[in-house]
Amino acid sequence: MTIVVRPQPSPSILARLANQPYLLLSLTSLFWAGNLVLGRFVVGHIPPFTLACLRWGGAVPVVLLMAWPHLRRDWPVIRRSLPMLLLLSATGYAGNNVLAYYGLQYTQALNGLLIQSSGPLFVALWSLVLFGVRLTLAQALGIAISLTGVFVILLHGDLAAIASIHLNKGDLMLTLALVVFGIYAAVMPKRPPMHPLSLFACTVTGGALLLVPLMATELARGELPAFDLTTALSFGYAVLFPSIFGYLCLNRGIALIGPNRAAPFVHLIPVFGSVMAIAFLGERLELFHILGYALVLGGIFMASRK
Repeated sequence: MTIVVRPQPSPSILARLANQPYLLLSLTSLFWAGNLVLGRFVVGHIPPFTLACLRWGGAVPVVLLMAWPHLRRDWPVIRRSLPMLLLLSATGYAGNNVLAYYGLQYTQALNGLLIQSSGPLFVALWSLVLFGVRLTLAQALGIAISLTGVFVILLHGDLAAIASIHLNKGDLMLTLALVVFGIYAAVMPKRPPMHPLSLFACTVTGGALLLVPLMATELARGELPAFDLTTALSFGYAVLFPSIFGYLCLNRGIALIGPNRAAPFVHLIPVFGSVMAIAFLGERLELFHILGYALVLGGIFMASRK
């Protein structure tokens, strides 16, 4: 009798990618860095509430199509978990985005990037307040080191640049956006037991619905987006990359390594933002860029280890 041993099929590229939390979280930061640049670029071109609502509204059909088979199977869990799903929608999709886009109407890019880098602190705070999860020493040191790297990049290695920063209501709104998003990231490990696509579809749809009244107030005031190619391309980027791809990567990354180990990756947002400025705005690569990148990546490596 001959026994035939069939080789096991190798996992697909998507399956391998889905188990690479550091790559997934880095991609999220890349997409969100582009979203920050976009939000500032379209000031005066697309009203902030409309941008937030249509961003998620445009993502809803795509996500529902992807998640439909799982939604049917998970429906009993969805009905039991509506309060939790609504909380995730309000913090991760509606409130966070409205505050961020509104804040970008009034603040400098430097201020916005500095405030964005404080995100891990709010995630750690909410994890402690809500669930008693304390930072390890390595996580605390990693956050401190990567935050130092962010300051080196944004201040061009010149501590005197701090004196030129002036806080305004845009800075306050961006800070509140991070406070709200910190709740989302801290609560995500307690998410309902359902397929990730079902969770994503429910929370995206809930976030879009919560944003409809805010967009309606803008439209009622006569604040309309310009109907041109810039608007179309801006919505296309916002729907696909920071919304669909970014949150799929974020949710999977948090599920694999937890919120505290995932949080330091937010420091890559200003790093990627600096790279975009060098590549697309003609700024020069300086020594402080290299030093800052090294500190950010070193801090992430330390905070993300088991």
